[in-house]
Amino acid sequence: MVFGEKEVLKDINLQIMRGEIFALVGPSGSGKTTFLRLLNFFERPEKGNLEFNGMETSGIINIRRRMSLLFQTPAIFNKSVFENVAYGLKVRGIDKKTIEKKVSEALDIVGLSGLGNQKARTLSGGEAQRMAFARAIVYDPEILLLDEPTANLDPANVMKIEEIIKRIRKERETTILLATHNIPQVRRIADRVGILINGELIEVNTKNAIFKNPGDNRSEAFLKGEMIY
Repeated sequence: MVFGEKEVLKDINLQIMRGEIFALVGPSGSGKTTFLRLLNFFERPEKGNLEFNGMETSGIINIRRRMSLLFQTPAIFNKSVFENVAYGLKVRGIDKKTIEKKVSEALDIVGLSGLGNQKARTLSGGEAQRMAFARAIVYDPEILLLDEPTANLDPANVMKIEEIIKRIRKERETTILLATHNIPQVRRIADRVGILINGELIEVNTKNAIFKNPGDNRSEAFLKGEMIY
């Protein structure tokens, strides 16, 4: 992936397993967000292919409807919590009764039951992020892409978000790709880990293998908290 004269991502070869929580880690500026944008078709690669269920991604719109991307700072509409969460369903033309059912279920999962009528912009930071999660999962995406979902949250809300992530995977069998530089979080919730340094995916392995015996000295340096450029 190239922006101007800068190669942001290079030689990426990765397979995400159905139903896993995959953590993409690396320093700020390493290309994590760009990678998520590629997977969600906000960007297109200059070369190479993206495959979904073993098939090349030719029908972009249909595939995008099967995944959801939650940014670090999600947009909040100046409407009620219910209206914010229901937005994606209304765009898809879902009937009112189904919308009410799905929004209620999504708010229950994120611990915001009973707040549907509250103005979204009056929520606390942690509540707003959980509302954004509800909006991301309300139409049952097969793949959930998360870009630093707990950045700038206090420890209590970080733990709540992590419980939501684990619950979504367990109850809905959602495949989750998490981009983060929060190493303790990766230890708590990830199944596999990929380390991205300067746009290069230098190592992919199970969580236990990555932390016990990293196969690249750059991986080891990053996991120890050393700065890498």
